[in-house]
Order: sequence, then C-alpha cells, then structure tokens
Amino acid sequence: MSRVSDFIIKDHRELEEYYHNILNSKTDDEKTRWQNQFTWELARHSVGEEIVVYPVMEKVLSDGKALTDKDRKEHQVVKEELFKFQKMEASDPEFEPTLRELWSNLIQHMREEEEIDLVKLEHALSAEESADLGKSFHRTKKFVPTRSHPSAPDQPPFETVVGLLTAPIDKLRDVFTRFPIK
Repeated sequence: MSRVSDFIIKDHRELEEYYHNILNSKTDDEKTRWQNQFTWELARHSVGEEIVVYPVMEKVLSDGKALTDKDRKEHQVVKEELFKFQKMEASDPEFEPTLRELWSNLIQHMREEEEIDLVKLEHALSAEESADLGKSFHRTKKFVPTRSHPSAPDQPPFETVVGLLTAPIDKLRDVFTRFPIK
C-alpha cells in the first residue's frame, strides 16, 4: 500500500530526472521536449498538492496552517518561474539560467517537504488514510492544468474551479506539444 509521501517523492524524483535530462540534452529539440515534460509534471504536481494534500495538512497538523501557508508561498515563486520558463525557446541564452534558478527554489522546497512536512503528515495519518490521500492526489493530477498559471487562485475551492476550467485548454495544447520519445 503506497503512502501519500510515496506518490509525492516519486514525483520529486521524476522532476529531478527531467531537470537533468534538459541540461544533458544535445539538441534544442530534445531540450524542448524535456522542458515540456518538466512543465507538465511540475504544474500538475503543484496543483495536486494544493487541492488534495494541503487541506489535509491544515486539518490534521497543529502547525498545518503555517506549513501550508509557507508551502503555498514557495509554490507561487516556483509557478511564476515556471510560467517564464515554459514560454522560453531552448535556444534562448536565458533558458538554462532560468531553469537553474527555478530548480534552486524547487529543490529547496522539495527537501523541506520530504524532511519536514511529509514526515509530520505521515505521523498524523493512519496507513489507510495516507494511502487514500495518495490515491486521491494521483487521481487529481489527471484533471488539473498542465501549465503554470501563477495568477490563478491557490486555495480550494477557487483553485479547483479555475483548474477545472483551465485544464481542458492546457490539455488541448498538449495535443500539439512535443514530448520526449520514451
């Protein structure tokens, strides 16, 4: 039975892999494909956490509101950086510096989440509650936007409504987007 932290940490490792794939790509086309994959996963991951995981943290942790307020602020910084990065061409001289700045903020957030937030959350949940939350997080990512929208609300119910309205447009764009060939 997978815990919610297993789902989140798996996403973190995938994001790390995609980040390195962008930097190690030999052609602009390959960089663009990994850029799209990175953007797609990070956008879905962030919104999934905000809609599913953070409300539970606020409810079950004594310092949950403070933790999620901090996490949402960190997400906002990353969303703004991702918004800039997702529009860039791989040939842009600022492409890699922008990605590195984004990654610097993201990796710090992920470490804190894995070492503090998720540890506290797992201690507050039963194994079954954690597994159910993980499944809900995983399912939710199928219905949320696949691009960064930093001006969108970051708390339910408004985030959920805006996400459901924005996601179809993003998913249509995905049809015409080049992703890595796996």
